[in-house]
Amino acid sequence: MLSERLSLKGDKDEDLDDKKKSFVDSKTTRYRIEKVFPVYALGILKPDSDSVVLVSNSGDSIADPIWDAVKEEAKLEAEKEPILSSFLYASILSHDCLEQALGFVLANRLQNPTLLATQLMDIFFNVILHDTGIQRSIRLDMQAFKDRDPACLSYCSVLLYLKGYHSLQVHRVAHTLWSQGRKVLALALQSRITAKIGEGILLDHGTGVVIGETAVVGNRVSLMHGVTLGGTGKEVGDRHPKVGEGALIGASATILGNIKIGKGAMVAAGSLVLKDIPPHR
Repeated sequence: MLSERLSLKGDKDEDLDDKKKSFVDSKTTRYRIEKVFPVYALGILKPDSDSVVLVSNSGDSIADPIWDAVKEEAKLEAEKEPILSSFLYASILSHDCLEQALGFVLANRLQNPTLLATQLMDIFFNVILHDTGIQRSIRLDMQAFKDRDPACLSYCSVLLYLKGYHSLQVHRVAHTLWSQGRKVLALALQSRITAKIGEGILLDHGTGVVIGETAVVGNRVSLMHGVTLGGTGKEVGDRHPKVGEGALIGASATILGNIKIGKGAMVAAGSLVLKDIPPHR
């Protein structure tokens, strides 16, 4: 049976010969269930959670429960729907690691006649392979979708079909390219790339979301569709919202200006927010 909930832990200090297996972390990620929003508010910490699976390094091998789950689900889906077997093999089962599979999926989503999937796949894989932060984030984001999106069927479906997940990972790659000075290439992938986005993010639906260039989104934040983290038009420089860890921003909420949304705060759908919101206690 596949675990319904997986969390990540690793050892940051030990060098790995194989870079594609270099995602590790020294902390265990846990979640607290909010009574008000029993699913979407799972981004708030739960100190006594017992639903954890470790990613541990031992010698030359490292466990990757997220990738193992994706592969196992793909095999089962290929058996249930043989017509999809070639698609599932090309997208998942033919690859050696989650980084490679994600690069393939994103490349085929973004390809066009002048920027080929093979070129894009090389870009994605090379960036992710050399960035342990992204390697960790793609797994924690996938876990966030599995935990906090009631419509999410499996880890496999997150990787293959959910455009909110895809846009998050394209942002992570583009942000890295921008930071490396490869600004033209970064802009070719995504138009807004300087915002700082944490890990364990749920970008539900991924439709109509606007995140300003100086915005900051903390870890385990849930953003519903139509959310705007924008400016007031009266400021320059640092002019966009700062969203604290575990916050939930409801559908079509508009948050404007360099204001703070406190840790664990919940912003109702359709809200217009122009002032700081204190942390949820």
